[in-house]
Amino acid sequence: MHGQDRRYHHPRIGFNGRLDTLQAAILLAKFDIFPEEVEKRTDIGNRYSAMIQEQCSDIVTPFIEERNRSVYAQYTIQVNNRTIVQEKLKEKGIPTAVHYPIPLHKQPVFMDQTVSLPISEGLSERVLSLPMHPLLNIETQQMVVTALKGDM
Repeated sequence: MHGQDRRYHHPRIGFNGRLDTLQAAILLAKFDIFPEEVEKRTDIGNRYSAMIQEQCSDIVTPFIEERNRSVYAQYTIQVNNRTIVQEKLKEKGIPTAVHYPIPLHKQPVFMDQTVSLPISEGLSERVLSLPMHPLLNIETQQMVVTALKGDM
């Protein structure tokens, strides 16, 4: 559980090791389609970024340097008024998630009152992950972006 005693609260250093035999067998089978899934996720992430940048000027999309590649385990944007945006998307049936709402230096295991990391602290209040998976179609992406545009 990564040292968690509850979601996103880490009083100790931990690790994550949950790969049992069944999960290993499934993972081995997925290796055959992994390159295709990475391509699909890359296309979906790039499409999200293009659509959002064109239609929602107040939203910051992920920046991936040209020499790098993201597999987009999540597609995370930065928004103002995250709680309001998240609630409005939820009303439209669009699921979202907030990954890492507490910066690492604010976790109990690393807490140091003398440390100030304003960029990390600011991002922890602005990040919002949108639906992302290799089967996400263009119509669904447009629905998400339209909903974002309406909420800004």
